[in-house]
Amino acid sequence: MSSEQSAPGASPRAPRPGTQKSSGAVTKKGERAAKEKPATVLPPVGEEEPKSPEEYQCTGVLEIDFAELCTRWGYTDFPKVVNRPRPHPPFVPSASLSEKATLDDPRLSGSCSLNSLESKYVFFRPTIQVELEQEDSKSVKEIYIRGWKVEERILGIFSKCLPPLTQLQAINFWKVGLTDKTLTTFIELLPLCSSTLRKVSLEGNPLPEQSYHKLMALDSTIAHLSLRNNNIDDRGAQLLGQALSTLHSCNRTLVSLNLGFNHIGDEGAGYIADGLRLNRSLLWLSLAHNRIQDKGALKLAEVLRAFELTHTEVVERRRLLLEKGTQERSRSPSSSRHGDSKTDREKSQMVGISNSALVDKTDKTQTTKTPKGLGKKKEKSWEMAKKEEKSGSGQSPTQGTPKKEDATKAGKGKVTIPEQKPSRIKGIKIGSREKRSILPESELVVEATEVINPLLEPVEHRDGKVFMPGNKVLLHLNLLRNRITEVGLEGFLATVQYQMQFSKAKSVSKGPVGLLWLSLAKNCFAPQCPAYAIIQELMLPRDPIKAKLREDEAMAFFP
Repeated sequence: MSSEQSAPGASPRAPRPGTQKSSGAVTKKGERAAKEKPATVLPPVGEEEPKSPEEYQCTGVLEIDFAELCTRWGYTDFPKVVNRPRPHPPFVPSASLSEKATLDDPRLSGSCSLNSLESKYVFFRPTIQVELEQEDSKSVKEIYIRGWKVEERILGIFSKCLPPLTQLQAINFWKVGLTDKTLTTFIELLPLCSSTLRKVSLEGNPLPEQSYHKLMALDSTIAHLSLRNNNIDDRGAQLLGQALSTLHSCNRTLVSLNLGFNHIGDEGAGYIADGLRLNRSLLWLSLAHNRIQDKGALKLAEVLRAFELTHTEVVERRRLLLEKGTQERSRSPSSSRHGDSKTDREKSQMVGISNSALVDKTDKTQTTKTPKGLGKKKEKSWEMAKKEEKSGSGQSPTQGTPKKEDATKAGKGKVTIPEQKPSRIKGIKIGSREKRSILPESELVVEATEVINPLLEPVEHRDGKVFMPGNKVLLHLNLLRNRITEVGLEGFLATVQYQMQFSKAKSVSKGPVGLLWLSLAKNCFAPQCPAYAIIQELMLPRDPIKAKLREDEAMAFFP
């Protein structure tokens, strides 16, 4: 009985053990899964699925694009894009405003203190300051980032939102904690940006490897580069000088370079001077607040006047002249025939016959009286071509006389430009160099682009040595607050005097004129130094700003 009674008593508990328990558990879990499954598939109301940054299409508004990309990258707190603050005019409180403030002071004291506290904290929050063009949110002109670290993920976001900014002109990074790795990422970002981006400023970002020269690569489009306060020493200056120019490469886009507030000494200044030897694009250079002494100053002054070419440079110049001669002979049939007649004497008669036929043909077109004069003219022009291939100067005074004879014989002395066309057809391009004063600007540009390497510039031969005229392209040089004494000052005095004589000799022709602004103040010499006074006196009429001020004063005095 006890067993029978226990059986019905145990009947309610019978479903627990065995398979029934497991089946019950399975059904409960299935019900829960069925309830939870729609929650994982369907997003909550008002929320969207997380999207990847790669799928986002930028709108061209930096504030919207940067915030959206930061959110997709997982940033909860990120810098805000704000307009760059402008300096306000000085505020002079009036008596009425002060009285009104004192009347409402009990009620406004708490709110004013809270607002001032918030404004102080907001000032120190990381921001991206922008300058807009005509208050248009899509026309960001300049970007300023100051005082917060730019990580590689932020640069990845910039690689997405900066290319749509079609009017971006400048990027300024001040104390953003750049490393050599993030600098490489930033350089890879620059080609993606708009072609209007020409100015880059990296200040207060010292790098262990000093790899700033990567910003001046041959494929770089940066025109204005500022590298102030980066602890650049002589090793960094060496890399920058090699980026300016070497024997086989040269930067042709950089216009201004600011290296102020660094640690560049005499050795580094020598490397920068070596870069200026063959660089013909840099117009503005600042080495202010460095450690340059007399040795470095003399190196810089030397490359701005006539300097001697090294043996390696002379060999490279000869190679370039040979290449130029072969290219000119391959372009023009007459010069190639003359070259063949020089090398192969057996074909000289054939060349003479062909030349006489060519003279007869030009005779009929130009209506000259005697072909004998033209033959003599062509012999003279061929001799000039030979001299130009050997010397490369192209400015000898004897080259101007055949062109006058040509003008009188052809009967076209009144017109200057048509006179050059037959000479170019005959393959004689040397005469165009003497006629730069009468050529239009388009012709000057063509002539300048043909001679790319500065080693092909006119040179002087003195005592068996070859001298170049020096760098006349650099217009602005700032050496403020260095360690230059009167010894280095004498070198710059000789440079300024040489450039003055050179500009007077070349006053008729167009071209570079040399330094227009030279700053040597706050160095280790007295302001009353005679050499410094002479430099100031010589540079005063060359300064375009001061000359403009003097003209304005004269116009105001004599209306």
